[in-house]
Amino acid sequence: MRQGNWRFGLTAMLVVGCSLLSGCFKLGPDFNSPELTMPENWQDNGQQTMKRGDFKQWWKLFKDPILDQLIEMAYQQNLNLQIAAVRILEARAQLGIAKGSLFPQKQQLGTDLAYNKLSRHVPNINTYSFDTFDVGFDTLWEVDIWGKYRRGIESADANLDASLLSYDDVLVSLTAEVAATYVQIRTFQQRLTLARKNADIQTRSLKIIEAQLRNGLGTELDVQQAKALLADTQAMVSGLEAGFRQARNALSILLGTPPGNIAGLTGEDKPIPSAAAEIAVGIPADILRRRPDVRREELKAVAQSAMIGVAKADLFPRLSLQGSIGLASSSANGFDAFDVLGMHTLATKLGPTVTWPILHYGRLKNNVRIQDAKFEQLLIGYHESVLRALREVEDAMIGFHKAREQVEQLQQGVDASERAVKLSLLLYRDGLEDYTRVLNSQQSLVQQQDRLTAGQGESARNVIAMYKALGGGWEIRQGRDIIPADIKKDMQHRTDWGEMLD
Repeated sequence: MRQGNWRFGLTAMLVVGCSLLSGCFKLGPDFNSPELTMPENWQDNGQQTMKRGDFKQWWKLFKDPILDQLIEMAYQQNLNLQIAAVRILEARAQLGIAKGSLFPQKQQLGTDLAYNKLSRHVPNINTYSFDTFDVGFDTLWEVDIWGKYRRGIESADANLDASLLSYDDVLVSLTAEVAATYVQIRTFQQRLTLARKNADIQTRSLKIIEAQLRNGLGTELDVQQAKALLADTQAMVSGLEAGFRQARNALSILLGTPPGNIAGLTGEDKPIPSAAAEIAVGIPADILRRRPDVRREELKAVAQSAMIGVAKADLFPRLSLQGSIGLASSSANGFDAFDVLGMHTLATKLGPTVTWPILHYGRLKNNVRIQDAKFEQLLIGYHESVLRALREVEDAMIGFHKAREQVEQLQQGVDASERAVKLSLLLYRDGLEDYTRVLNSQQSLVQQQDRLTAGQGESARNVIAMYKALGGGWEIRQGRDIIPADIKKDMQHRTDWGEMLD
């Protein structure tokens, strides 16, 4: 009895000691956020159109209810966003696997019933056939002395956070793409309206020229030039109609609905969305806080940093506790309850095991080097993502400012071209000018109007690009379920997800 107590106490001390050891060390570097040099202000910070403010729902600046509705539909229905949401569940399950490594890694419950028969030529044996029965439970726990499994949990936890930021990054891109595609649709509609209007003007001009020819006041050259100009404008209309339909189809895919289902929302000809004179921006340092893709790159480095510790732990001895408990019995006359369950059949075993891969021939060390090289690549990639983000904001800002200037200049050109068309037609009717002047003025009007409309669309798209570069829009998910209810229902029906779907 004393010997049993002594063994039990030694075993308990060993378990407690191993548990304490498993919290002492963690090999590998602890991640520290790299220092980044950020500019204090944007290059166009002095522009009167720039101000600081909140831009979580930046599309509200356009004051377009249809755009608001389309972005909400995209949030609810976009398939790529749903894929990103399910990847969060995958990362959450991976974290659960990593946490499970802290507990006994091997558990096995087994039983065996066998009939044995020996040769009758075996000497000194009274029983040549008998039954054996074994049932037992085995377990193996590798003590996390060097922090291998805890580093693995760190890596999985960072990957989980990175998956959420990937979802946010998809959401930022989605809101920007929906808005940009909607602006493109409205731009096509305006260009179509103007092209059709110019085609009508050119048709009336052609009739005038044909009447002049019949009255002997014009030439066939004037008629053919007028027909050529009209045909060119009509061809432009056909191209714009194709572009309009394609843009609407692209918006349908973003909304997760078949092409044609949104014709009611976009069919009515409406002006191109225009932002207010002042737009809200922050400071360059906001990039590190707001942009999901930049923060995701940092978390990827965090996850990889922990993998260096996982690889280093393989260089050191592994201490495992192995134990088993079971029942064993044999009988030449079959079994009864006492034979199987009797205390004399109980067998237990508990003891430590130490393994150390000494002859690894540099494989384990080189694996540490590989993990470190991957980590350094991710740090460089993080720096590059910050620079790329700064550039995207600066590009969008200068594009927005210059597009506004261009629109103002093009508007002046359109006003002058419209006046020139009217004057040239009057002079031609009075016989004071030939048709070449009319032709040139009408061609100029078509080009100037089309460039103005395109410039207005480009101005709106630069605003969208700027807010995408600033990382605005992902906040739409806050306080809402990421996984749609129908997907939750299907997944829960297939698999026991427990509370992970909440």
